[in-house]
Amino acid sequence: MFLLGNFFMALAKITEMVLTIYVWILIARALLSWVNPDPYNPIVRFLHQVTDPVMDRVRRWIPLQFGGIDFSPIIIILGIVFLQQMLVSTLYRMAMMMGG
Repeated sequence: MFLLGNFFMALAKITEMVLTIYVWILIARALLSWVNPDPYNPIVRFLHQVTDPVMDRVRRWIPLQFGGIDFSPIIIILGIVFLQQMLVSTLYRMAMMMGG
């Protein structure tokens, strides 16, 4: 049973790290939107490729642009915080219950 507990512990840590990294990528993308970055820069292209699919879905569901400000990164970050509190916490508790 402890093997399953260790699996859930590892899964929780990896999920938490991936979600945290994605929050920082979203913050970088939002900060870049305030300036006029070179669209051919590999970092800018990476940020757009990683964040556009999620941001486009949020914009489709809830058009959150007021006065030229896009609030979709905030909605996504709030969703990530919710996932961290619900999913990651649940995985940690399951790991503890199974002896991980």
